[in-house]
Amino acid sequence: MSEDSPLRFYDADFAVTPEYRASLPDMQNRNETTIPGGKVPLLQVGMSNFRLPLRIARRGNAEPVSVEASVTGTVSLDAEHKGINMSRIVRIFYEFQDEVFAPATLKKVLARYLSEIGSSRAQVRLDFNYPILQKSLRSGLAGFQYYSCAYEGILEDGKFRAFVHFDFVYSSACPCSAELSEHARASRNILGIPHSQRSKARVLAEIDPAQEIFVEDFRDLCLRALHTETQVMVKREDEQAFAELNGAYYKFVEDAARLLFVQFAADSRVLDFRIVCAHLESLHSHDAVSVIVKGVPGGLGHSFSDFRALVC
Repeated sequence: MSEDSPLRFYDADFAVTPEYRASLPDMQNRNETTIPGGKVPLLQVGMSNFRLPLRIARRGNAEPVSVEASVTGTVSLDAEHKGINMSRIVRIFYEFQDEVFAPATLKKVLARYLSEIGSSRAQVRLDFNYPILQKSLRSGLAGFQYYSCAYEGILEDGKFRAFVHFDFVYSSACPCSAELSEHARASRNILGIPHSQRSKARVLAEIDPAQEIFVEDFRDLCLRALHTETQVMVKREDEQAFAELNGAYYKFVEDAARLLFVQFAADSRVLDFRIVCAHLESLHSHDAVSVIVKGVPGGLGHSFSDFRALVC
């Protein structure tokens, strides 16, 4: 090995001095002549899916819920700058790890991003699974239902916007199949079993940051609209009750979207929304889907194509 070859050695005792740190190359802050490709701004640059335990605010001043959150934080980058210090996105967020998070809490995180990184726009999203204790329909048992949720915030030009993403899984019994089964029984004394399937509603709502809203509120809005949430703890009497519940509230995918529209449109805390429903058909080899929006001018649109993401 030549004298110029680098040593294959890790020095565990090496201590970094301020002078040594100052000598380290900084690729992100090179001048604009080192920028490859188009000299254009980027709307979002940052880190995705860094995970840490967070506490989420519960309704009614109850103790916060501890969850494992997946965080995505980004800022804008103008055309004259090569890059940002990516680790700051994570480090700044860790300063807030002891906060009790609600959608409005994200404004403080975003303000720090803009202040420390010097951008004009910042965005952060927290994805987590939120547990709510669900009572069985008749047996008196209870078990935890987990809801896939996300809180998202955007701070741009001094304006803060807050969003909640929420998935609600329910059973959908087909009205057509139910009527045809009853017809077979009435006309020919033949037993028919109406088809039903596990289904999902995916809600994206822009909420009023000045008003409190919780995951429990989103669950309740969906439950009042659809009634037939899937169950956690089930004995025979609960299974019979669930069959009766589906008989009382059978619905097409179009019905589900419209029922949800009524509940969310009536809540003053929800400024805008888009709701996507998917019924994972047991009759067909494909799914039935629907999309509905509040209809705010310039607001959330109907555009949605990733229906496969709703498979549950």
